[in-house]
Amino acid sequence: MTVTLDAADVFALGPAGAVAAVREALAGGLDPDGDVPRAVVPLAHGQGLLMPSESGGWFGVKVATVAPGNAARGLRRINATYLLHDSATLTPVALLDGVALTTLRTPAVSVAAGLDRLRALAAGGRGLRLVVFGAGPQGEGHVAAVRAHVPVADVTVVTRREGPVPGWAGRRLAAADGGAAASVRRADVVVTATSAREPVLDGRLVRDGAVVLAVGSHEPDARELDSALMGRATVVVESRATALREAGDVVMAIHEGSLDPDDLVTLADPTGWRGDVPADRPLVVKTCGMGWQDLVVAVAAHRRKEGPPAERS
Repeated sequence: MTVTLDAADVFALGPAGAVAAVREALAGGLDPDGDVPRAVVPLAHGQGLLMPSESGGWFGVKVATVAPGNAARGLRRINATYLLHDSATLTPVALLDGVALTTLRTPAVSVAAGLDRLRALAAGGRGLRLVVFGAGPQGEGHVAAVRAHVPVADVTVVTRREGPVPGWAGRRLAAADGGAAASVRRADVVVTATSAREPVLDGRLVRDGAVVLAVGSHEPDARELDSALMGRATVVVESRATALREAGDVVMAIHEGSLDPDDLVTLADPTGWRGDVPADRPLVVKTCGMGWQDLVVAVAAHRRKEGPPAERS
């Protein structure tokens, strides 16, 4: 029987549950470089994305669409559905809300990779100062995921134009406002979750030891972070192959001579991102989104709803 998990069912896993699912999968030996690359299908009014993955006795696939013109219609830019199967029989077991799944798993990967640094910054109970570029669901999701693991003292959201302050932030600034630059200088954590194709901040402003979580770009010719930041940071990516194919922040920094691809730290190497990462350099976690992330979080959400096999009716 195929069960349905709506958005509320998916979000019920919570940020902490999603982060735990990601870290447990990586600790168990999941290698992101072994994942199947997503297929991007050009469509008349946007893109279709197919994201399959198999691991740990499960197979799943997300079908997503990106329609840039939907904002003007008052509709969601991204829509998605996720179908989870049992690997042994290839029987579909769950149909999940793909938008909720993406909203939950993306910050989970960011925080899973940066958690040790976040905890070090928050040592002694000091609340962290966050600056978030982008007022959409991913900005909100990253704040929630950070809050689920460390105390947060202050959240500033930065957008291209002024507007109402989201309920999850303390203030909102326009990018051109001088206060935005000052906020970046003070920030412990900077999140970039935008649709920008050019850098949204001056990387020289990011202080040594800060964490930067960048999720907006997943095309080789679009980036949110400049080479000044990428060249002085420890850069963590999901997989080297994915980053070199899809992460414009990485690709353009390499082309400009600021970043060496051999210096990238991947999630398959926990000694890199959970080990001896220099504390006197910014830590950049640059993700593009991969199928294994949807899979491990979908499985965790499914298990939470259905319970262990022995408990299922």
